[in-house]
Parts: sequence; C-alpha cells; structure tokens
Amino acid sequence: MKQLILASLLALSATAVLAQVQIGVKDPWVRATVQQQKTTGAFMQLSARQDARLVEVRSPAAATVEIHEMSMANNVMKMRSVAGLDLPAGQTIGLKPGGYHIMLINLKQQIKDGDLVPLTLVVEGKDKKRQTIELQVPARPLNSAGAMKH
Repeated sequence: MKQLILASLLALSATAVLAQVQIGVKDPWVRATVQQQKTTGAFMQLSARQDARLVEVRSPAAATVEIHEMSMANNVMKMRSVAGLDLPAGQTIGLKPGGYHIMLINLKQQIKDGDLVPLTLVVEGKDKKRQTIELQVPARPLNSAGAMKH
C-alpha cells in the first residue's frame, strides 16, 4: 500500500514538473542611463521548449514596465506597447534595440554601468498557467561590446 501511495505521489509531481514551460534566457542586459533619464530598455534572447507567451515584465527599478515592438511604417520608425510576445517552441526570440524589447518607464533612479537591475518575466503556457522568472540583469552602456553584439 505504501508503495502504491508513493508511486502515485511521484507520478503527480512528475506531471506538475512537465506542466511548467521551460524558458531559456541568454545574454540579458539593460541599457545604462544618464542622470535625469526616465526610460531605458532591456534586451535578451528568449527560448522555450514548449509554445509559450511572455505576457508581463515587472521591475522595482521602474514605475511601469512594458513589452514593446519597434517597426518601420512608411519610412518612419514606430514604437508601440504590445500585450505579449509569442515564444514558439524551439525558436530563439531576440529582444534587441530596434525590434522587440522591454521598456522600463519612469525610472526610480539612474541605472549605471555595472548595476544589476531586477526583472521578473511572466510567461504563460498553452494551458494558460503562468510562471515567473526572476533575473538580475547587468546594465551596460549602449556602445559596450556586449550591447553591440545584439
């Protein structure tokens, strides 16, 4: 009887683990700011083992955090907030200057080169269950080698 209960518990815990979407985060960075600058961007590469969607980003460093898209329309670069970003299984989605990125708006203080900026990514799986990913993202100046490789 004990073995049956133990086997049932192990099966339930394995199911719970499989239900979570596994997200990979590579090369995250936040653009350092100058004094009085109130916005900045965060960039990284995201990949998912199963179809998922980035639905929210939070940070105590800013009053508002949004997922943004930059695109060209009639020779004009436009930036707009988007409700989420699809993360198709097996594909790497780049959040980079000039494309999709994370905007930190109404910064609470200057972000200096080398600072670690806390970000919380909220990802939703196909089953609509959400999980959070806690990051400490290094700040880099825009012209740094790490920033330029994107």
